[in-house]
Amino acid sequence: MAVDVSIEQRAPATARRMAEAAQRYLDSLDEARRQATQFAFEDQERYRWNYRPDGFFIDGSTFWHEGLRLINMTPDQQQAAMALLDAGVSARTADRARQIMALESYLREQERVIPRWVPHVVRDPELYAFSIFGQPGGKAPWAWRAGGHHIGFHVTVIDGDLVTTTSFFLGCNPAIVRHGTRDLGLRTLPEEEDMARALLTSLAPERKQIAIVSSTSPNDIVTDTYRPANPSVPPRGLSFAVMSGEERQQLVNLIRLYVGRATDEVADNEWRRIEAAGLETITFAWMGSEEFRQGHYYAIKGPTFLIEYDNTQDDATHIHSVWRDFTNDWGEDLLAAHYAAEHRRGV
Repeated sequence: MAVDVSIEQRAPATARRMAEAAQRYLDSLDEARRQATQFAFEDQERYRWNYRPDGFFIDGSTFWHEGLRLINMTPDQQQAAMALLDAGVSARTADRARQIMALESYLREQERVIPRWVPHVVRDPELYAFSIFGQPGGKAPWAWRAGGHHIGFHVTVIDGDLVTTTSFFLGCNPAIVRHGTRDLGLRTLPEEEDMARALLTSLAPERKQIAIVSSTSPNDIVTDTYRPANPSVPPRGLSFAVMSGEERQQLVNLIRLYVGRATDEVADNEWRRIEAAGLETITFAWMGSEEFRQGHYYAIKGPTFLIEYDNTQDDATHIHSVWRDFTNDWGEDLLAAHYAAEHRRGV
C-alpha cells in the first residue's frame, strides 16, 4: 500500500527544536570549526555513515568520521552539540547515546587486560563527530548527523516540518561491563536483547521452528552500512499473520522500541506509516543461540522498514542494532516529493 509520506511525517515541534538547537550550535563555533561541521545539503557526504571507530581499516582504507568531533570543541560547543542531539531523539535514546560514548573508557580498560585489541583505533568518549547539511530552519531541506563508534544518527528536515530519522544505529561494546572498578554488570542496550528473546521464548514450538532460520548467527548486521538497505538480504522468518495475539503484541512492542528511538512526535508518525503499510506481512527471524551470552541475531522486516540486531562478537557482549527505511533513509521519499512539487511550481 502506498503511503503519502508528505502527510505522515509532519513533526513541527521536533523540527522547530532541532532548527533552533542546530543554529545555536553553529553560532557557538568559530569559522574554522564551522567549516569542519557544515556541508552543503547536496554533498554526497550526507549519505556516508559507519558505526565503526575512527581509524578502523575496512575495504582497503582507513575510515574516519567526518565533521567536527567533540574532542575539538570547547565545553560550551560540546554542550551545544549535545543539545542538538537531545532535540532530535527521545530522552531514552539521548541517555543511551551518552552511555555508549562513555563505554569507550570501559573498552579502553578492557583492552588493557584481555589479549585482543584493534590496531590503529583510539578509544575515547569524545571521538564523536557532528555535521550539519544545509542551513537549519526555513523551507529548504537541511539535515544533521552525529556519528562515531556505535552511534549513527541521521535526521533530515524538509519543507520546514517533515522529519525523517533513518538510518538510525545504536550499538555498544561492552554490552556488559566485565572489567575495571566501575559499574560492573552494567548493560547498555538490554531491552533490544531481552524483548526479542522473550518473544522468541513465547512462540509456540511450531512457530518458533519457522522463526529460527539458522543455528549460527552472522558476525554483524547483514546490510552493513550500504546506502540502500536491500530487503532481500535479511532473512524472512515467521510472519505476523500467523502469530497468536500475545506473540503479535510482543513483536509490536519490539518494533515500537526501535521506532521510539526518535522523538514521540516522529515515532508516532513512523508507527502510523508502518501500520498503514500493513502489519500482516511483517516477519521476525532469529539466527544463532537462544541462550544468554551466546551469539545471536534477529531481523524484523516489513514492507517499508527493516530492523537488524546482532550480538555475536566478543563472546556475545557486543551489540549492533539499526532501524532502516527501504525508501526513505536520508529522507529520499520526502525529497522526491519535495523536488517534484518544486518542479510543478516552476521553482
